[in-house]
Amino acid sequence: MRDRPCETLATLCASEEGATFYQIILFWTDNLLKFFSAISRGIFNCIIKSIIELKTELNYINFSYQTNSNKEYNISLSYQLFGKDLFSAPIILVNHALTGNSDVSGEKGWWKKLIGENQVIDTNKYTVLCFNIPGNGYDNFLIDEYEDFTPSDIANIFLKGLDILNIKSLYAIIGGSLGGGIGWEMLVKNPPLAEIFIPIACDFKTHDWLHAQCLVQKFLLNRNDEPLQKARIHAMLCYRTPQSLNYRFQNKYNQEKQSLESEDWLIYHGNALNERFSLKSYKLMNHLLMNINVEETQLEKIQARMHMISVDTDLFFPASEIRMCFERLKEKKENVFYHEITSIHGHDAFLMEYEQLNNIIKNIL
Repeated sequence: MRDRPCETLATLCASEEGATFYQIILFWTDNLLKFFSAISRGIFNCIIKSIIELKTELNYINFSYQTNSNKEYNISLSYQLFGKDLFSAPIILVNHALTGNSDVSGEKGWWKKLIGENQVIDTNKYTVLCFNIPGNGYDNFLIDEYEDFTPSDIANIFLKGLDILNIKSLYAIIGGSLGGGIGWEMLVKNPPLAEIFIPIACDFKTHDWLHAQCLVQKFLLNRNDEPLQKARIHAMLCYRTPQSLNYRFQNKYNQEKQSLESEDWLIYHGNALNERFSLKSYKLMNHLLMNINVEETQLEKIQARMHMISVDTDLFFPASEIRMCFERLKEKKENVFYHEITSIHGHDAFLMEYEQLNNIIKNIL
């Protein structure tokens, strides 16, 4: 009669050869388990990464829109979401600045030092939403007749996007520079929309000095010889201050290039923007910055608690103008507050002075 399998295996393992064989079996079994466990972890990590990428990829809303100038457009409004799932946490809308986009957080996020896991705007706690201004080119949607649009139109489009997403209220709207100007426009049109409004380095309208700088930009952008590069070089001088450039470069001369290092820096920024931005998009964004125009008498209707943040050396939106707006609003409303970033870097300080900005916003949210 043939031995049963279990008895045969027991007899084999009792011998010296069998013990060696048994150890080999244990070794390969253990390593195979580790191998498959590693594969499982890898697959799991890939799945998690795919979910995160899917969540933060560009989403699109398509609808028709009639501008304030009575022009009909088919709008492709793109946006990104970061942090908690929509409707599972307080929603913060971030409006991007002139050459910004919806990619505000993550590895390549332009505001990643402010928005992310365990940052001041904590994606473990909030849902962060950011629309692309239609025509900024980040989603390849371009607008030829850019003068058909104003910041008021962009505000209408963002409000339409919120409506389509069924978002009736926001915890906060935060915007820097042009993005803050669009925030002012949105809240005048829908006063109860947000609990908190944080406009950074911006005002409710484009004042004469900024309008004049945008006009110079427009002239440069309409030229044929490297228009975007030259406009960007001029803009960099407005984003920063004489003190900022002088402190950084101190007249250092590059013997190899036979030029000042400050000149190389400006040319670099002109070329860098030309590589990632289209001329059509820049013309549109400059036009929008040139035409922020909220009626001051409408500001007191806004129900949000307002925290206006200026930069003491800002040449684009001077702190004195923002402070004046605050003081006039404070006479009519209680929930208005003023904060000021101290920096030699001018307008761009809201993208540089993160310690100060984080401390301010931490005490607001």
